[in-house]
Amino acid sequence: MDEELKTAIRRNQMLGMWAAGKLGLTGAESDAYAQALALSTLDSQCNDVFSNVRKDFETAGVNQSDEQILDVMNELLLQAASQMQTRQNGATDAAAIMPARKLTSR
Repeated sequence: MDEELKTAIRRNQMLGMWAAGKLGLTGAESDAYAQALALSTLDSQCNDVFSNVRKDFETAGVNQSDEQILDVMNELLLQAASQMQTRQNGATDAAAIMPARKLTSR
């Protein structure tokens, strides 16, 4: 599995945990939701995680704009890439961390 795919899977796992919290899911339900979203990355038929989260939010009446969801997705992508970099090198790449810090400080 290539690094981009691993990073996308990790990002989608974290996105799933975030979205599960917004949906009011906890415990095993939250974990299952996040796992399903992460695994959807591997399925070319349903790998549009943004649309999946948007649809779930609309169904549940969760008030999050497209921009808010995309901002979280971008922030989590940076975090996932940083985590993958750390795992590979055993040290955090400062250049990857700085953009993530700027996003989270907004």
